[in-house]
Formats: sequence, structure tokens, C-alpha cells
Amino acid sequence: MKRRSFLAATSLLALYPGSAWAEGKNAAETAVEAAKKYAGTEISIVWEAGLQSLDPLNYSGPKWEKLTGIKVKVVEVPTDQMFTKIMQDFRSGAGAYDALNVIPSWMPDLVRAGALEPLDAWVDQFGYRDELQDIAPAYRDNQMTVDGKIYGFPDDGDVMLLYYRKDIFADPKMKEEFKAKHGYDLAPPKDWKQFAEIGQFITDKLAPKTYGAGFFRTAPYPQYMFQERFRMEGGKFFDAETMKATVNSPVGLKVFEGMVAENKFMPPGVEQWNFVDNLANFLQGTTAMTISWPPYGRWAAGYGSGEEALSWVPKSQIAGKVGYALNPLGRDELGVGFALSVSTASKHKEAAYLFIQWLNSKQTSLERVQLPYTLRDPFRTSHYESAEYRKLWPDAGAYLDTIKRAGETGLLDLSLLQQDKYDEAMTKAISSLWAGEDAQAILDRLAEQFDAVTQKVGVDKQKAVYKAWAAKPGAYP
Repeated sequence: MKRRSFLAATSLLALYPGSAWAEGKNAAETAVEAAKKYAGTEISIVWEAGLQSLDPLNYSGPKWEKLTGIKVKVVEVPTDQMFTKIMQDFRSGAGAYDALNVIPSWMPDLVRAGALEPLDAWVDQFGYRDELQDIAPAYRDNQMTVDGKIYGFPDDGDVMLLYYRKDIFADPKMKEEFKAKHGYDLAPPKDWKQFAEIGQFITDKLAPKTYGAGFFRTAPYPQYMFQERFRMEGGKFFDAETMKATVNSPVGLKVFEGMVAENKFMPPGVEQWNFVDNLANFLQGTTAMTISWPPYGRWAAGYGSGEEALSWVPKSQIAGKVGYALNPLGRDELGVGFALSVSTASKHKEAAYLFIQWLNSKQTSLERVQLPYTLRDPFRTSHYESAEYRKLWPDAGAYLDTIKRAGETGLLDLSLLQQDKYDEAMTKAISSLWAGEDAQAILDRLAEQFDAVTQKVGVDKQKAVYKAWAAKPGAYP
């Protein structure tokens, strides 16, 4: 080694004595060793109430305490209250929360309020930057930074995928009749016109036993499907110069009218279906296609069916018969997701950071995404390539390959200041659509509501945030 290189290396060792490079440890091991000095401390982490929280309650929290002596208090909060609770704790200075689960679309608001601690210095000190490159591009490039600084580690591979019945699509008679009628092969739809033609064909042939498709239609889920479809059809949410909303464009009308028309070949009452209704109908064989997050694919295969925590999931009648594909038009909405962050109000910031580095690391996260009783989905290249994961059920390899494709090109949720207000407006608009109101009138009202939020935030301030969001690779196709 040349003298200059040797001096540079020893300087780094002195500056970051706990770095993984210095000690030859991976990021998980580095976090554990560095955290032992905080043994006896208790840190808290905000987590989505329900199945998600079983990860830190039953698995990662107890394991971290055993490894480091740091106790983890899990604060369960309903998803729709998490933003408010985080902001309240920050503004009060109470410091009740140390580590946080943050929905990425909230990050601009939380960062500008000062509620999230920048993580870059710790990332370098504890040798984590290289492992961050293993996070799939759609998450790493869209959900990790604000203004070039790291504020959260993408930790959940949420992405909306198409699930379809392989046995129906491969039936020789169905294939022959479909091609005779439409002139192309019966296969996962490449666009929404094909989706409608395939869905109607299956309904005509097999209903009421099996309908062509089914979707969840109640709040808040459909707005994520609208965000994806609107952009993939060529829509833009705003005029970039004036920040006037453009959701009421002809593209918006085309999407709304298409959504309403599709209900006609779905089971009666689909407009009232929630997440569980849609899941139950697909697992019981009532629908031949659906779109949802990755847990549907695992549950359809019967993975985790023996877990008490999953007793509410209907027993799959279609195990081994489910195919996985990208949504029509080929770029899927990431749809919510979670990132791990540190609260600026925390009294144990470094301990909280070390916990989230360990949680998010290649080693620990691979264990976590395989837990059958939680909802964490694969989000790293190493997850997709894991030989262990690929053996969990016969089609697990195809499942991971599809998630990988989606994770390379996924579309980022709209993320602005007061994003919850824009989300609420879209959710209410879609509810009005199912109620039978005129689609154009709904969209015009939606645009007015968008404009009112923008005015309240401040046009110039929101314009800058929108410009930064729109420049991300997952914002517009």
C-alpha cells in the first residue's frame, strides 16, 4: 500500500473506529457491536397497529434486546393517525418516540417541520452506505432522501401487482375462443383495453362461479390505483409552472369512465369491497384477476396458513393456480410503503439509529420479510435472489421475479406538503364515482380541492416541492 493511501486509511479508522470496513463486519453486526454500550436503555419505535407490529413485538424487538441489552418499546398506532402522532410528539418536545415508521409520501412534510433526523453521518460512521445500494431502485431512489439527504431507510416493498388464475388463462378452449374473438392470445393484459376485454370474456364464460376480475373499491385503496393509471395514461397532476391542478383533464375522465365500466364485469356489489372482501373472493376462486400488494401472492399460495395471527385470512382454494404479473401498462404503483427514521425529539438518537440500521440490514431484513405473520414485503435485490425465500412455496421464484421487475420501475406516490389533504380529496372523489355522480363534475371538484390545498400551503412553496418530486425517476413514466 502506498504511503498516502495508508495514511488515508488510518485516518478513516481513527474517525470511524466502529465502521464495518474497519472491523470486517457486515452492517447488522456493526450495529449490534456499537449498540452494546447502550445496554439497559429502552428505546421506542412507532409501528403500524395490527399485523405489521408483530415483527418488532414477537421477533425483531426481543432479538435486538438479546443481542444488545436494549429493550424496544413498540408503540402501535393506526396508519391514519401515525403522521399526526409523530408531529404532536415533535412539536411538544416530549420525546416519546425514538425510531419511527414513516410513509414515504409524508417525508417532505416531516423534514420541513424538522421532525426527522438526517441519517448520513451515522450511515458513514457505521458503514452502511454500501448496503443501501442493495435496496431496489424504485425504493432507494424515491423513498430515502429529501433535498439530497437521507432521512429514512426504505423498509417495505409495497407495490401493487396483478394476480391472475393461470389455470383459466391456460385452458385450451378459453384460449381458442378468446383469440377467435379478439385476435390476440389470452394472457395477462398489457393495457387497460385488454384488461376490460379479458375480464368481460371470462365473466361471460364462467360467471357466476368466476368473474373476470375484482378490486377493492372502498377508501383509501382505490386512490393509489387511480394515481398509477392516471399517470400511465399520460396524465399530470399539476401544471408545473402555475401549480393549477390538471386532474380534470381528458385523461382523468378516461380513467374514471374506465373504472366505472369495469365494475360491470366484476361481482355484484364490488363497489363496497374492502381489502378483505377482495382477498376472500380471489382466494375462493370468485374472481380471475385482481390487483393488490404482495401479501396476496403469499396468501394465495397458502404460505402462513397455519399461523394463528393469520386466521382471518380465508383458506386459499387456488394454491398453485396463481400467476403474477405487472399491472396493465407495465409500471406499478408503489402504494404507501414504510421507511425507518429517527425522531429529532428522541433522547436516544444514536441507539435508535443503530436499531433501524440493524432492522433494515441485508441480514436482518431477509429474516423479517419471510415472517409469515407480518406484512413486510421484499425490497432488496438480495431478497429477490434469496435461495431460501425461493423455496417457501413452488411459485415463490416467479413471485420474487415479478416483485423485482416492479421494484425496478415502480411509480412513486404523489408526495407534497400536506399530502394527506390531496389523498383525502382523491379518496372522496372515487367514492362519489361509485355513488353514480357525473365523472367530469367529480374531477372538476377534485381539481378545485387540489387548488385550495395548494393555495393554503403557498403556491411557490408547493411548486418547489412538486418540482423536486417530479424530478424523481418514479414520479412520471
